[in-house]
Amino acid sequence: MQQTIALIAHDGKKADMVAFATYNRDHLRNYHLIATASTGKLLSAKVGLDVTCLASGPYGGDAQIGARVVDGDVSAVIFLVDPLDKHPHDPDIQSLMRLCNVHDVPLATNVATADCIISAVAMRNQSDSVISEGQSQS
Repeated sequence: MQQTIALIAHDGKKADMVAFATYNRDHLRNYHLIATASTGKLLSAKVGLDVTCLASGPYGGDAQIGARVVDGDVSAVIFLVDPLDKHPHDPDIQSLMRLCNVHDVPLATNVATADCIISAVAMRNQSDSVISEGQSQS
């Protein structure tokens, strides 16, 4: 089953998300990607990724992703937060972050941490492939 990564970026971090996704395009194509509306549309148009778009963050998209975290359907969340801007839906943002912590789902709120998560997931998947190949040869 294909793992799911959720991608969210505040308006002030959308350019960073596009740069991150462009750099990691080959890794990200191995996952089912979900995103809030404007982030998902931007990644699809600018990076060429296949992204399932949910509602916009202020209209419940963060909460939709949080529900998927609770259901165990999300392997990692990359949420590029703009700490210098006010967000009217801050309770939803805090709830999503809390749910990631409660359910032990990796959460990146900046590009440096997102790079770490993508690298770790890619290494784990390579290791799983090597183990599977070794078992099939036995």
